[in-house]
Amino acid sequence: MSGPISIKSVGQWDSIIRSHNAVVVDFYADWCGPCKMIAPTFERLARENSIPNKVAFVKVDVDSLSSISKTHGVTAMPTFMLFHCGKAIKTLRGANPTELSALVGQAAKLKDEGTPGEYFKTPGRTLGGAGGSAAGSSLDFGSIFNSLITFVGLYFVTLLTARFDPYKAGESSKFNVNNRSRGSTAATTRGAAGDNRNAPKKPAQRPAFRTLADLGDGE
Repeated sequence: MSGPISIKSVGQWDSIIRSHNAVVVDFYADWCGPCKMIAPTFERLARENSIPNKVAFVKVDVDSLSSISKTHGVTAMPTFMLFHCGKAIKTLRGANPTELSALVGQAAKLKDEGTPGEYFKTPGRTLGGAGGSAAGSSLDFGSIFNSLITFVGLYFVTLLTARFDPYKAGESSKFNVNNRSRGSTAATTRGAAGDNRNAPKKPAQRPAFRTLADLGDGE
């Protein structure tokens, strides 16, 4: 079996990820001491477990292919990642031969599970398209019924709130202090008016001076 594949381009990376059930990736840097220490272990595991079109082992230089490492959140070297059918499912940081062997053992179990690259296949959706599934194009009567119930409930709540407005009821209440004040004022005004009507009329006062017109009165 062959050793790990050194990735040279993003296109090569995509091709391998899409065409294998399991891919074990070593994100490394040339200046990284721990990367160099564990490199022989990774190469040995790759030779022992690589299976064409099933399990692949690749190495990615984070300096020359930073777009790949950034996409997958690689911040420490070495970082080992296990991809299953195009999706990262396991991450191991640091040069730990025991944990790396366990990661490779997990990859070997996935060699026949799933379809390579299935996570890259996202069906397109179009409005009114004929290519959708029957389940996707059918009406969801349960959601429609729930929406109808919600609408009816909100309608009656709004109707009751408008009919029994607590604010308006408080304004017209006899216990409203403002209403009592207005009633007392009105009663006082009416009482005063009634007193004026029932009070005896005072005799007209004689003027303090006389004019020529007063001589005609015979006084």
